[in-house]
Amino acid sequence: MKISTVNIISICLALLVSVSSYAQRVKDITSVAGVRSNQMVGYGLVVGLDGTGDKAPFTNQTFINMMNEFGISIPPGTDPKLKNIAAVSLTASLPPFAKPGQNIDVTVSSIGNAKSLRGGTLLFAPLRGADGQIYAVAQGNLVVGGFGVDGADGSSITVNVPSVGRIPNGATVERAVANGFSRGDSLVLNLNAPDFTTAKRLSDRINGLLGPETAYAVDATSVRVSAPRDPSQRVSFLSMIENLDVTPGEATAKVIINSRTGTIVIGKHVRIEPVAVTHGSLTVTVKEGFEIDQPGALANGETVVAPATDITADEDKNPMFVFAPGVSLDEIVKAVNEVGAAPGDLMAILEALKQAGALNAELIVI
Repeated sequence: MKISTVNIISICLALLVSVSSYAQRVKDITSVAGVRSNQMVGYGLVVGLDGTGDKAPFTNQTFINMMNEFGISIPPGTDPKLKNIAAVSLTASLPPFAKPGQNIDVTVSSIGNAKSLRGGTLLFAPLRGADGQIYAVAQGNLVVGGFGVDGADGSSITVNVPSVGRIPNGATVERAVANGFSRGDSLVLNLNAPDFTTAKRLSDRINGLLGPETAYAVDATSVRVSAPRDPSQRVSFLSMIENLDVTPGEATAKVIINSRTGTIVIGKHVRIEPVAVTHGSLTVTVKEGFEIDQPGALANGETVVAPATDITADEDKNPMFVFAPGVSLDEIVKAVNEVGAAPGDLMAILEALKQAGALNAELIVI
């Protein structure tokens, strides 16, 4: 049995429609205000490369400065001509509540023209936050998933990205970031997807468990909850709340189109106004060739080669279909399947429906 691409799309969409809203844990749909990770960035040198380092001038300058720190003087203007060193940028995320002495992962990326960081070792390098303060220090051996090979004749092959690597637990936290978790007499839960209905249901769920006026929705994103002042009690209190089940509000009607991959997602509440749609395509084929005109055996003349062009046009005869008022997602997919439209054709139909004012949904192209 042969299944077309559009039929596969319709099956997937039908499965999505058949799944109704279900309860989710509070910890899966919210985050606590003020409890967040912080980005860090740094600069350093990777050494020990097998001739795959970079030749950027700032790499040499960094190397000379490092040698000076160790009491080794290199005459000004000297080019070390190093091939086993690379200048790199360091990025890491400092988790909330991270304490000094804990370890975090570091991503190391070449910022010069190094061919590969495989086999390299990052030298001691500080990681700074947005305020310029040092919050961690990094050092260690890199794990690189990609590799590259160059041949003597100039040929080369590269797998994945050899100029980026990671150091698991390669940074040690040196400074903790203060947060407001233990301050005040309340906590604020922020919804990952703002929705007035979900915010109200969350506050009602908490009030139903802990008593009226314990929580109230500030807006579509935030719900403020009265909390104990004692930190130990506050941890237990939040542990109880984040494991509550809440049914999120249903999303607004949306049609998401990814024009690069041909992915189309149609929301459950998408509706179509009365409209007639037809979709056809005209295919024009042009073939260039040559015709040979050769004179007869007794005729005086020359063989002539003349260009010949063959043009054919084929137009698909697709039927017109009519959408009745309030057509649902299932009916949209069935109608599109009847005309045999491919994902690209479905995009064109949906865009045309939106322009005609017949698509009661937000059309988002990504």
